[in-house]
Amino acid sequence: MKYRKLGNTDIDVSEICLGSMTWGVQNTQQDAFDQLNYSLEQGINFIDTAEIYPVPVNAKKWGTTDRYIGEWFKQTGNRDKVILAGKVAGRSPMGFLRKGAEGLKNTKESRLSREQILYSCDEALKRLQTDYIDIFQLHWPERSTNFFGKLNYVHADDNDPVPLEETLAAMGELVKSGKVRHIGLSNETAWGTMKYMDIAKEKGLPKPVSIQNPYSLLCLHYEVGLAEISMREKCGLLAYSPLGFGALSGKYLGGEKPEGARITLWPQEFPRYFTDKGVAATTEYVKLAQDNGLDPSQMALAYLLTKPFVTSLIIGATTRPQLEINIGASDLELSDELMKKLEALTAKYSNPCP
Repeated sequence: MKYRKLGNTDIDVSEICLGSMTWGVQNTQQDAFDQLNYSLEQGINFIDTAEIYPVPVNAKKWGTTDRYIGEWFKQTGNRDKVILAGKVAGRSPMGFLRKGAEGLKNTKESRLSREQILYSCDEALKRLQTDYIDIFQLHWPERSTNFFGKLNYVHADDNDPVPLEETLAAMGELVKSGKVRHIGLSNETAWGTMKYMDIAKEKGLPKPVSIQNPYSLLCLHYEVGLAEISMREKCGLLAYSPLGFGALSGKYLGGEKPEGARITLWPQEFPRYFTDKGVAATTEYVKLAQDNGLDPSQMALAYLLTKPFVTSLIIGATTRPQLEINIGASDLELSDELMKKLEALTAKYSNPCP
């Protein structure tokens, strides 16, 4: 396993990060423990979670993923062996995330207000059975903008927005208290990222050290704008969905519906990487891997790891074989000839699934 510096910090994280959003729906607690133990053995020191997990989000099951991780920490004593990334939900109608919270002015929505951020962190620490989170991330923006693959930006005035300065100041309080070591962004735009950077510099507040956004052979738009920010501002990409919800493994090609797979279970929830263009691109990438005697998933992940703005790839797995294959991408070196062929395909399919 190889390691990369997290932003401008002194933290080295594994270039493969263990994602956890299936734990509690597709995976049991024992599955989660097995994945955590195996990943640690393979040199992974980076785990990503969020208060809303598992996904699809469920009013009864949210927070389950955190609790699994917390129980693993309790049983193994391995908290000091991993870098833990968590997230606070952005604005949404998911009032159940704040239900029962005493003293909050608004429990009908999740918001990135000071009181909700502080509350969210405290509750996450309880579930995770730890007294600090290494990277606390804003899961998605408070303001009205495009994320989660939404296109055709139409500007609209924000409705009672929480100022970015209030949000960043609250994150700063958490850092000052020691409950959080560093802060990160997620599903953020170039404009939003630089606004946070500017506010941090102007007000002496913590600077984001990472951006967790989608990035894969099917979704390359991070390379336009945000990649430059990552390099110039030392705010590396934590790439989620690096296999496009598993599409780039090739397991869904030909209309296949693997038992227990995410797209088999919830086809309407996750259509993003299964457009006609997406399937056409996937077909060619899978063929290229097979023609070169490579596993399609490993090739797709290894390609992303050649990019200097990438800090870590967040991989998710529901089975042990999937996990082994994905982790193995860290050891795969792609030949110059294969890289040229991959670059030709990325030019042909420049961004099939934004």
